[in-house]
Amino acid sequence: MIRAGKSDRTDRRYAAARSGPPLEESAALRAFAPFQILLIMALTSALCLAFWFWPGHLGATLIAIAATAFLGMAVWRVVLLLVSTGRPLQPEEPPNWPQYTILAALHDEADVVCQLIEHLSRIDYPPDKLQGLLLLEAHDQATIAVAHAAVRPPWLKLLLIPPGSPQTKPRALNSGLAVATGELLTVYDAEDAPDPLQLREAAARFAADPTGRLACLQAPLRIRAGRLFLERQFAAEYASLFETALPGMARLGLPFPLGGTSNHFRVDALRAVGGWDAWNVTEDADLGFRLWAHGWRLGMISRPTWETPPGSLAHWLPQRTRWLKGYLQTLGVHSRRPWRLGWRGALSLAMTVGSGLASAAIHGLSLAWVAAAVLVATIAGLPPETPALALSVLTLGAATTWLACAIGARRAGVSYGPVDMIAAPAYWGLLSIAFVHAAWRLVVEPFTWDKTPHRRDGPLAGARTAATAETHAALDGTAPLRLSAGHAAAPEPDP
Repeated sequence: MIRAGKSDRTDRRYAAARSGPPLEESAALRAFAPFQILLIMALTSALCLAFWFWPGHLGATLIAIAATAFLGMAVWRVVLLLVSTGRPLQPEEPPNWPQYTILAALHDEADVVCQLIEHLSRIDYPPDKLQGLLLLEAHDQATIAVAHAAVRPPWLKLLLIPPGSPQTKPRALNSGLAVATGELLTVYDAEDAPDPLQLREAAARFAADPTGRLACLQAPLRIRAGRLFLERQFAAEYASLFETALPGMARLGLPFPLGGTSNHFRVDALRAVGGWDAWNVTEDADLGFRLWAHGWRLGMISRPTWETPPGSLAHWLPQRTRWLKGYLQTLGVHSRRPWRLGWRGALSLAMTVGSGLASAAIHGLSLAWVAAAVLVATIAGLPPETPALALSVLTLGAATTWLACAIGARRAGVSYGPVDMIAAPAYWGLLSIAFVHAAWRLVVEPFTWDKTPHRRDGPLAGARTAATAETHAALDGTAPLRLSAGHAAAPEPDP
């Protein structure tokens, strides 16, 4: 067992890595930057002048601007769907496999730590080139006891994280980065079941990079969805993101918000940008854009990681609240000096983080508006009178979202049928509840980490493997039309 920061040999490197990025690039700085103040003043002045001189046209103008923005988001989604098709080239294996570090930050995970160890033990990579660290909070005696007693491969060690603030996953990851010995590094969560060949694919891609500027490769995350409404919608949402949106952006050479797990890094690039921001509760989204701002590039690989969904609303809502709060933090950090991202990076930030926040904020209002219009018209016995432009954009946005989920689900091998599509608006409405909660929490508890409880894989996983073998075989047969090649559509691992 290792205690972070206690070894003389690693003290200096630990102190450098645990600090994270500079304050001006961190969510720890809560004040507005000069550029943000000027932008807020300019927008406020423009609104006041428009209200003063053209009060009768202000509302219609704002609706037109919003409709145009959401129309652009729908077109963007279609572009990514088209670009994300096709089969990526698989590079040859390097003559010498690089040293690889695996980090898994665990907190209150006594129930699943043995399952995680089992999944990590299946990784197919030269054992003498592996360093694995289970990052454990020093006070979490239950998880420490179970992890210490578990049978682990020789390369998988325990690293105790000393007490400190904030108590977040990125802070633990920075402690692991301080003692990492690998040239490459990946992060897994407690519930993850990564494809055993994922590290080999990532190492081969890094070795084949002709530019030397590829800093991170994101693996697709796939959800084991059961029959519950939230689980199925969550799985489709993940499929849309990791099978269409992110691959499309990677092929366009754009930055994107990383997933919180199964991202593979060059360690020198990670240390060059200061590691993870311990104060940002979506450290993954922030890091993707920070790497880009420092001149590094991102990509995707095809071998997936399977995860369990959060489950009930009591678990889904805090998780989504944390994600949206972190998106607000990330947008705030990178809008301080947006020119550092360049126009392509700024566009990507707006179309991912910005559009995600805008959509979550307006979903509930849009659904309420449509419901009210239909209800009033029905009671009055008249056809609904709604602005044609707004209604058209709303319909187009819903259609492109359904299409992205359906195509993404097909590529991922998860179920998404007509019933799921009909139920989707209710899920979108829940996002607005999470957004309001996130905005409030950003003010009163900006750095609080809402922990998502994880559970062991149930018998459903194994049952699905047999039930969908034929579907996966069909998906493999159409691999040239999909992002993922062959094995990426393989059935999820048995627990």
